[in-house]
Amino acid sequence: MALRLLRKLNVRPELRGVVNLSSAAAPAQLSDFDVQHKTPVVRKVHLVPKAHYGGRHAVTMLPGGGIGPECMGYVRDIFKYIGAPVDFEIVDIDPNADNDDDLKYAITTIKRNGVCLKGNIETKSEAAYVTSRNVALRNELDMYAYVLHCKSFPGVATRHKDIDIHIIRQNTEGEYAMLEHESVKGVIESMKVVTASNSERVARFAFEFAKKNGRKKVTTVHKANIMKLSDGLFLETSRRVAKDYPELEHNDLIIDNCCMQLVSRPQQFDVMLMTNLYGSIVSNVVCGILGGAGIHSGRNYGDHYAVFEPGTRNTGTAIAGKNVANPIAMINASIDMLEQLGHHFHADLIKAAVDKTINEDHIMTPDLGGQASSTQVVEAIIDNIDLYMKNKVSFH
Repeated sequence: MALRLLRKLNVRPELRGVVNLSSAAAPAQLSDFDVQHKTPVVRKVHLVPKAHYGGRHAVTMLPGGGIGPECMGYVRDIFKYIGAPVDFEIVDIDPNADNDDDLKYAITTIKRNGVCLKGNIETKSEAAYVTSRNVALRNELDMYAYVLHCKSFPGVATRHKDIDIHIIRQNTEGEYAMLEHESVKGVIESMKVVTASNSERVARFAFEFAKKNGRKKVTTVHKANIMKLSDGLFLETSRRVAKDYPELEHNDLIIDNCCMQLVSRPQQFDVMLMTNLYGSIVSNVVCGILGGAGIHSGRNYGDHYAVFEPGTRNTGTAIAGKNVANPIAMINASIDMLEQLGHHFHADLIKAAVDKTINEDHIMTPDLGGQASSTQVVEAIIDNIDLYMKNKVSFH
């Protein structure tokens, strides 16, 4: 069935009853990622937004730039086909704008809906007062924890196998504080901000995450041998928090040694905890080891909001509109979003279809060594959804 026809289709008859039953049988619950922080400044936990309008959820969609809009289109096609109870509120942000009006409206919709699916938002304006929209969005919503699950796809040919790492990244400060100034002509100073409160709540998030997900070890990544005060505070806080979790092993690595260990023996890592910039570097290193930017998805969490996006936060402008972009990362982000909303049947259905498409059918885009176009990958996923429904596969 051609993808271009999907928008003309109604929800499959087999799925109409499933949609209602799934919404009723799987009510929104606290996610495994929601933890009650012990840091005094944190008083609330993020709750799954209550579904309105007959059990449906409104979700903000920020297509972003580059390949974002086309990948979002594939997500909408799949959601429509399976009857996922989600209504997208689409907000486009002008990358050339010299003001933040679009961003402010986007933030308003996320605060209203509680959940967002986003592509990477470009900031092309060179005006000094226009900051990175991606960073500003995370800061405004206080999404202090970023989670990236890096797991090997058996069907993707890579040097290393059997990798299963969770990267947890402090998401709102560090070198991303965006505090720079020119002290004298030709001398730029950039401030790195590390606070005890944010260090503690992301550390507790990481250890609670490891505990609740059956993990065994947390590794703190740092550069405290050079940045003795800033990274020293982050490392000291992690070590102190680790004492509250004696059942978990805790160690630490300097960032440069960490990168070397990742490319030589990544299987040694389980849960990795780090500051903002190191998280960006390590995320891209691990995704590169596992096949590139087009596979894995990332999750941004605060106490009130959750934003889901491709894991490496790449725009992909060079391949936009060429029908070669890998749609899997954005589709996986949408799966994470469905799980957060409590729609586990729909999430499991898409996830199983993606796994079969990549690992068994070996239908992949060129970045993974395949020859399929973006639309052929999505069509294969939908065919596998059909297969699972015809066989009445149960995921629970």
